[in-house]
Amino acid sequence: MEIAEHVKALRREGEWLADAAERAGLDATVPPCAPWQVKDLLRHTGYVHRWAARHITECPDQIIDGPSEEEILRGDADDAGLLAWFRDGHAALAQTLATADPAVACATFMPAPSPLAFWARRQAHETAIHRADADSAAGTMPEYEPRFAADGIDELITGFGRRRKYQPGSNADDTRLRVLATDTGDAWLVEAHEGRLQPRRDAGDLQEAGCTVSGPASGLYLYLWNRADAARAGVTVAGDPGLLSAWQSSVRVRWG
Repeated sequence: MEIAEHVKALRREGEWLADAAERAGLDATVPPCAPWQVKDLLRHTGYVHRWAARHITECPDQIIDGPSEEEILRGDADDAGLLAWFRDGHAALAQTLATADPAVACATFMPAPSPLAFWARRQAHETAIHRADADSAAGTMPEYEPRFAADGIDELITGFGRRRKYQPGSNADDTRLRVLATDTGDAWLVEAHEGRLQPRRDAGDLQEAGCTVSGPASGLYLYLWNRADAARAGVTVAGDPGLLSAWQSSVRVRWG
């Protein structure tokens, strides 16, 4: 996906997140992120939006340190103004990304074609997954456009899956997990070797996998981000789920 597409998705997902939060109410629980309430979700995501925008406007050469999650959830905005505060920060981030110099140089934490491409993609999916949290609090489950969902799966598997902090240990060695989006045809392979994940896109000529996870891209996106179980997401798991279990327990993206 292009930068402009990610910015468009960021705008859309953030607006839907705010709408779902308003429907659910600030005190509603957020089942995928227990014990969070909607107010916590808004403070977290609103802070991340402002933090991300600073990288584009301040152009640091290292990732900006932020407060702890506990401090973020104590945030400055009071409950009465929280939705407006969230909407303002979200709109400002989208505008910052949309108007930034394509050659802007700043820190990132995963490989990307450019820093601007990294931040646009990361914030589009950060916001989309937290939109699922807001929908969950409101008693619904989102449906994502398949190409966007496949892009998010790719970021999770080939981006976060390579980071040293998310590794399953040697118990998963010499196992292979294949992920297949049945509606877009996109596929990925995750292998474990010497306690580290080695994910890559499936070019169609890969060795047999011990476990295959397949389903529509939207459902896979939610399932792999631990936002829906397999049945609810319409996902099928075939074979030995050992590496899948290791993936789900180790690749859990958190602030800090």
